[in-house]
Amino acid sequence: MKKLLLIIFFLSQWSLFSFAQESEMLNLEKAIMIGLEKNYGVKIAVNNVLLADYDKQIGFGTSFLPVVNAVYTQNYSKEDVEQLFATSSSPNEISGAKSDTENFTVSAIYGFNPEAVVTLRRLGKLAEISELDAKVAVENLVAAVSSSYYRLVLELQRQKVLEKTLEFSKSRLEIAEARYELGGAGKRDFLTAQVDYNTDLSLSVNQEQIIQTARINLNELLALSPADEFVVKDTIVITENLRLEDLLENAYLNNKQFLVTQRQENVAFLQLRELQAQRLPSFNLNGAYANNTLNSQAGFLLQNQRQGFNYGANITLNLFSGFTLNKRIQSAKVARYNSELALDQYEIQMTSDIHRAYTAYENSKKLLEIERKNYEVAVENTDIALERFRLGIANYLEFRDAQVNLLTAEDRLISSLFNIKESEIELLRLSGKIYFQNSEERLGLLDR
Repeated sequence: MKKLLLIIFFLSQWSLFSFAQESEMLNLEKAIMIGLEKNYGVKIAVNNVLLADYDKQIGFGTSFLPVVNAVYTQNYSKEDVEQLFATSSSPNEISGAKSDTENFTVSAIYGFNPEAVVTLRRLGKLAEISELDAKVAVENLVAAVSSSYYRLVLELQRQKVLEKTLEFSKSRLEIAEARYELGGAGKRDFLTAQVDYNTDLSLSVNQEQIIQTARINLNELLALSPADEFVVKDTIVITENLRLEDLLENAYLNNKQFLVTQRQENVAFLQLRELQAQRLPSFNLNGAYANNTLNSQAGFLLQNQRQGFNYGANITLNLFSGFTLNKRIQSAKVARYNSELALDQYEIQMTSDIHRAYTAYENSKKLLEIERKNYEVAVENTDIALERFRLGIANYLEFRDAQVNLLTAEDRLISSLFNIKESEIELLRLSGKIYFQNSEERLGLLDR
């Protein structure tokens, strides 16, 4: 599983990480692979796949293979014996009579129950569910890493916006200070510029904390230490054009959670058939080879040796079990009906989630065009306001208003980009195309 379809949908350009300790350069694909290798949730899910496969193998051995046991025993005794026979009036006394017994037996039992066939099919479905659950864990991790990665990019871009705003505030402060010292403006303008500069500086400092939190969140998903520092160099670029019809079609075929719900319905059906099969007769074969030797110094029989085979068969049919089987069958029917309802419920939830995410996706794309135009206007307006303020034509309120408008426009623009990317991640996760090419693709993590 070396090909990541995530690159096709998410990666608009190479994204680089730089670890301060080792200066290791990582792109988004490598970050996801680190998460898949180290994330404990994925490791547990993969181990559960192995456990389910072992259960399936155990079920086959228990149901369709015979049980063969070999037993060897050796017993010794030494005792005082007093025997009175019908043919003699006086007892026969033996002091310290010795005896030994040697037994060797090989026995084989093979029993066939009709429900065993259904049981093996049920275990197979449970193994499929376990693998699908592992794929769900993988897809959720890929989505979480991608979302956390782009969240960090968003916060870094916001920091750049705040730094640019801080530069404008510093320029305004320098101009206001120069005017105040030259007597061209009052102290009030200078103090107001100082307050606005400190406000923007405070926002920049708070943004550093937000960025650090975003780094820690990403490290947690990658199972790295919170102290690991790295630098992200990237921009959020939207290139993918998703279609609602394709997403819905892919979801029915590849949404792993939907497939899990389908398999759970199959398991409930097989559990019902398994109980109903218990009404059928079971068939058992048994055979044994025995080699027994007895040596005794007391009694008529001084030595007895037996060697040979014995075998047999039986058929068992349950006639009455206190109505417990009937009650279990009725309970299984209710459980099966519940599984059908759960499948219908998840189908509605899945399609609703896709429609909601797609509506947000389309709306965010429309907002992106509006915010892009608004940003261009805000940039031009700020440049004009700064020049007018520098020439003394505009007052500080006009410049500050243009500055705040630019900050808001930039933040809304990058937020629109991030919202589109978030919707893409969610839509691809719901459609089952975020990592695996199709639902039948091998998990591929069991060799790790």
